[in-house]
Amino acid sequence: MKSPTRLDDLPFAGSLSDFADDDGLEIDGDYDLVRFDGVTFSEAAASGARFTESAFVGGAFDDGRLRKARFTDVWFEQTRLVAIDVAGALYTDVWLNGSVLAGVQAFTCVLRRVVFRGCKLDSVNFRDASLTDVTFEDCVLRDVDFGGAKLNRVTFSGSTVSGLDFTKTTCKDVDLRGARLGERDDSGAGGSGAGIKAGFESMGGVRIDTVQLMTLAPFLAHHLGIVVKD
Repeated sequence: MKSPTRLDDLPFAGSLSDFADDDGLEIDGDYDLVRFDGVTFSEAAASGARFTESAFVGGAFDDGRLRKARFTDVWFEQTRLVAIDVAGALYTDVWLNGSVLAGVQAFTCVLRRVVFRGCKLDSVNFRDASLTDVTFEDCVLRDVDFGGAKLNRVTFSGSTVSGLDFTKTTCKDVDLRGARLGERDDSGAGGSGAGIKAGFESMGGVRIDTVQLMTLAPFLAHHLGIVVKD
């Protein structure tokens, strides 16, 4: 199935009703066929909430907790998520378009068939998460932590990445080809200039192109203790 590029492409788009609860979100709340249009949630407390066939258009989540929430067939468009805790949440068939995620605690989350398109992710914590069939398309990822995560069929086409942490990450069919790996550190050691700052030993199962190999070579050599002198 081709990934939708507009909310109207989704079969449930015409059945959405506007969110009209002045009390905000609730713990263990059920939200089916709801459109959150321009709604901002500050310090939301909605752990365990379930969102099904719903859409967030504009608006924001500023701080708050949605731990173990469930998002199934959910559309995000131009939505800002800042310092929100969604640890242990489950995302299935979710699309994020032109959205910003900063300081998001997403450790131990499970993501299945999730598309990030044109998004900015800054200091997002995916430690010990499970990502399967996840696409980062034309995104900017900065200081994103995949430590201990399981990545299966994850792609980064057209994205710019810097400071990624793959420490103890399990990678299977991960495709970095087409991604820009930041700027090189002139020292050829340390730093995150090559796009990846840690976890080179976990990159088995990752596909890269020739240009990326040339960018990563000094960092791989440093990691392996290889001294290159002409």
